[in-house]
Amino acid sequence: MDNIKPEIPNDLGVIRIADEVVSTVAGLAAIEVEGVANMSGGWGTDLVERLGRKNLSKGIKVESTGDQTSIDIFIIIEFGYAIPKVAESVQREVKQAVETMTGLTVTAVNVHVVSVATKKSIEEASLEAEAE
Repeated sequence: MDNIKPEIPNDLGVIRIADEVVSTVAGLAAIEVEGVANMSGGWGTDLVERLGRKNLSKGIKVESTGDQTSIDIFIIIEFGYAIPKVAESVQREVKQAVETMTGLTVTAVNVHVVSVATKKSIEEASLEAEAE
């Protein structure tokens, strides 16, 4: 199935935005939301990160048709935060960031909460990242 990549026509031609750009913008917006511990990209993405390559679009799936985009985000929430409130904030921030930076229309931001992280697990992950 060929997805029509998002296009923004202007007087000089056409601007095409890759799905990876949209997912990077969405990931950066989501990780800034208070209560989001991390993104979850599954074992394959996590393995690649452990080998030293950061993936700013991990845990994000983008589907674009024309100038419309839907986004699925897989996140890990910090323990102690209200999951629905954090998820709604992620939806709002991602939609705003993607629409502002790309000019695309975001039709849906689906948030999938895959885990809850304790302070101890967050600190251990930080120590592992610093050691690498």
